[in-house]
Amino acid sequence: QAQLVESGGGLVDSGGSLTLSCAVSGSIGWIEDMAWYRQAPGKERELVASITRTGSTNYAEVVKGRFTITRDNAKKTVAVQLNSLKPEDTAVYYCNADMGIWPRTRNYWGQGTQVTVSS
Repeated sequence: QAQLVESGGGLVDSGGSLTLSCAVSGSIGWIEDMAWYRQAPGKERELVASITRTGSTNYAEVVKGRFTITRDNAKKTVAVQLNSLKPEDTAVYYCNADMGIWPRTRNYWGQGTQVTVSS
């Protein structure tokens, strides 16, 4: 069974930076879009950034210019660099990917990693 395993969360001061990483473990045939979502207390989960297999990216307006998503297809990893962090970026961040083994593709979630930005 394939899984997404995240790392890199933590506590950081306002204006600081963090890098979140996510690796695919287990057997998988292909990986399509990969993404990072976040969920703050009392709020719905929201898309932060996504990246296609060919490297096209999409960002939420509130993180444009501050966050950068990248992926390594050979290593089956996706990462997001979080710069100029604000207290409102505090949330649990989740890795997400569409992955499959013939003949099915399904959507996977990681377990989440906490990011806390102090003011």
